Amino acid sequence: MGQDQTKQQIEKGLHLYQSNHTEKALQVWMRVLEKSADPAGRFRVLGCLITAHAEMGRYKDMLKFAVVQIDTARELEDPNYLTEGYLNLARSNEKLCEFQKAISYCKTCLNMQGTTVSLQLNGQVSLSMGNAFLGLSIFQKALECFEKALRYAHNNDDKMLECRVCCSLGNFYAQIKESMKIALQHGDRPLQALCLLCFADIHLSRRDVQTAFPRYDSAMSIMTEIGNRLGQIQVLLGVAKCWMIQKELDKALESIEKAQELAEGLGNKLGLLKLHCLCERIYRTKGQQRELRDHVVKFHECVEEMELYCGMCGESIGEKNNQLQALPCSHFFHLKCLQTNGTRGCPNCRRLSVKPGYV
Repeated sequence: MGQDQTKQQIEKGLHLYQSNHTEKALQVWMRVLEKSADPAGRFRVLGCLITAHAEMGRYKDMLKFAVVQIDTARELEDPNYLTEGYLNLARSNEKLCEFQKAISYCKTCLNMQGTTVSLQLNGQVSLSMGNAFLGLSIFQKALECFEKALRYAHNNDDKMLECRVCCSLGNFYAQIKESMKIALQHGDRPLQALCLLCFADIHLSRRDVQTAFPRYDSAMSIMTEIGNRLGQIQVLLGVAKCWMIQKELDKALESIEKAQELAEGLGNKLGLLKLHCLCERIYRTKGQQRELRDHVVKFHECVEEMELYCGMCGESIGEKNNQLQALPCSHFFHLKCLQTNGTRGCPNCRRLSVKPGYV
């Protein structure tokens, strides 16, 4: 079966599938898979089979086709195909509750940043990774992934992705409620505080400020009681973001000032970096140029102290959605810079390092 015939048969299967003739569509696609000599066509029909089996809940079959698809992608030697293939492997393993494998495959997708497909699929990768972290009960990382996926959905007006993220957030909320119940039963104050902080962050991500505020207040009360100053910084930054949503910039600055005092006392540079970033946004909105410049300078001082910059292009790491590569010496670089430069030595410490590769 040649390229044109392969394309025609795939379209025929899609028409059948969309008309709810699922079994007939699967038969058409399986014939294409058996007879087609076109690798790109085989890759596409495998994608159709993966989607169909996912929607039917046949996750073992979904994984089986995902494995064949990634082999086809390697044969094609195209990073766009590889990105999509690894995402399908991640989704298959997530559905089968192989959460560590799912996270690993998601990270591989993200390390291929810069390809046309990877930019389009980032939201789905973040969602799958969030679901995997949720399955492992790593709530904070799960929420971070869901927030990223939601931003991608809003920025690209992707209603289907937005719907799926909201469903995952609902599941996340239910698990946090169960954790909170257990924490209350056992008198576990640190876990209670963490659950309340997660509740508040969920409502903040949905811009439900009125519901977020009392959760932050309750979390802050327990964090103060148990002496968790790092947790207090997280709460205060969340409260500041709530005030920013309400355009109460002076109140946001008050929360940030309290967070700054705690962060400086702890020597918590990441907290300082985050609050300088918030202050930069606030003073830019207020048009106060001197204060704006001051926080921009302090932000970059934190970046320097934490070595959060690329040793090749000199740009800071984390300001934009760029993928990174860590060398054995522990220094981080933009993956695209390493791929372009092709060096085997670390520009920061001149130590011999392995050639960068994918996770």
